[in-house]
Amino acid sequence: MNLTGEMLIGQQAVKGSRDAIQGINPATNERLEPAYPGGTQAEVERACELAWAAFDTYRETSLEDRAKFLETVADEIEAIGDPLIERAVAESGLPQGRIQGERGRTCGQLRLFARVVRDGEWLDVRVDPALPDRQPLPRTDLRQRHVALGPVVVFGASNFPLAFSVAGGDTASALAAGCPVIVKAHGAHPGTSELVGRAIQSAVKKCGLPEGVFSLMYGSGREVGTALVTDARVKAAGFTGSRSGGLALWKAAQSRPEPIPFYAEMSSINPVFPLPAALKARGKAMGEAFVASLNMGAGQFCTNPGLVIALKGPDLDAFVAAAGDAVKGSAAQTMLTPGIADAYASGVEALSQSGKAKEVARGEKGEGPNQCQTGLFVTSAQDFLSDEALQAEVFGSTSLVVECADAAELKKVAEHLEGQLTVTLQMDDADVDAAKSLLPTLERKAGRILVNGWPTGVEVCDSMVHGGPFPATSDSRTTSVGTAAIFRFLRPVCYQDLPDALLPTAVKHDNPLKLKRLVDGKRES
Repeated sequence: MNLTGEMLIGQQAVKGSRDAIQGINPATNERLEPAYPGGTQAEVERACELAWAAFDTYRETSLEDRAKFLETVADEIEAIGDPLIERAVAESGLPQGRIQGERGRTCGQLRLFARVVRDGEWLDVRVDPALPDRQPLPRTDLRQRHVALGPVVVFGASNFPLAFSVAGGDTASALAAGCPVIVKAHGAHPGTSELVGRAIQSAVKKCGLPEGVFSLMYGSGREVGTALVTDARVKAAGFTGSRSGGLALWKAAQSRPEPIPFYAEMSSINPVFPLPAALKARGKAMGEAFVASLNMGAGQFCTNPGLVIALKGPDLDAFVAAAGDAVKGSAAQTMLTPGIADAYASGVEALSQSGKAKEVARGEKGEGPNQCQTGLFVTSAQDFLSDEALQAEVFGSTSLVVECADAAELKKVAEHLEGQLTVTLQMDDADVDAAKSLLPTLERKAGRILVNGWPTGVEVCDSMVHGGPFPATSDSRTTSVGTAAIFRFLRPVCYQDLPDALLPTAVKHDNPLKLKRLVDGKRES
């Protein structure tokens, strides 16, 4: 498939006329052809118009037809073959195996949502039949289901060019809910975005769906994204990226005459708490495993363990020594973009120059451009609590160890943390009481709590929560990974005393979809 540098507005390919973005190979700084000129207000208007025109038809597609559409998207992505892998590797600097795995995850979650759609439980059908003879007052017939919110804007992420991008989790869950999707492609991987966008466009056509079910747009700044979020026909948005970018778009979404849900995943340092017995029993091995997690993907994961909080003493010293040795042996890795590499270098420099964080070790320096040199620093709890600069996310493979004088100080640090995607406890049986005392605090701070694992790696499944209190996300009640992600793009509607001929299929009296409904307070089998 030849890349054209065009946006996809419904079934049309349109060349933009604003400032262009261009993929850059971060391993070489080579600019990749073609350039992708940005869209104008006219293209935003057309994409939103088509999405709105498609909405009422698409949201009422049968469960089977919508599931087949999601599966067809996965098939079309796989049919691209090696060119997709090659382009994503070139635009991201990520190894081929990582991109192949990400393609599998992307297609896997599309098929997972196809299963969810077919099951129909997300409709959450509730029926309270009429009770005309009830005393002292009769009850009318009441029936509830969930319906799609409307067209959704999705912003592609820099660190996952497939799984959190054009056909990633936000798009898959929105399409599953019955919402047309307009994607604002990330500037770091426009060619990858075009390839995947054309796959979705093809699936829309093959499945006979309205063309406005999907569009893909480009833009070099925030103009296109802001225009999409503030268009009256857009009813929700999903975003993964920086706190500054997420907050700017969130403010735009809330400043509309009709504010809309804006689901932003923004910032997390994912603290790890090695508890005393575990540190004493296996501190060295734990330090080595910690650095392996820290180095994964050059630390460019939203779940990267950027903070370690533990009691000061010889056992923590052994952990830090082992982690330091592992850091010194860490090879440099290519970061995703020149901008991310520059921001990482600035973040590490800020730690080095703070006067309150002591450098423990640095990894090997790379010879090419945009290299991530692993880093490990240590500070005291008092300095950490008093200096906001030490609490800032460093997006890359650098972490800070916080030494606490006692359990009370450790808990104080935990209480001081911002909202997180994950919190990890490293513990043995003798640490259960210490863990219990921390758990209420950690539940308030994070969307996922791990024991004796590492936060990097997010399973796509029914029970996963990839979210958390601000600033990890803009809405702690939701998840962007896992099947519960579909509920972000749904709302309940109640039907009172409608004749069966008017009732949507899901809530008809004879239950033609054979759903497991809640009827008069009892779950149907």
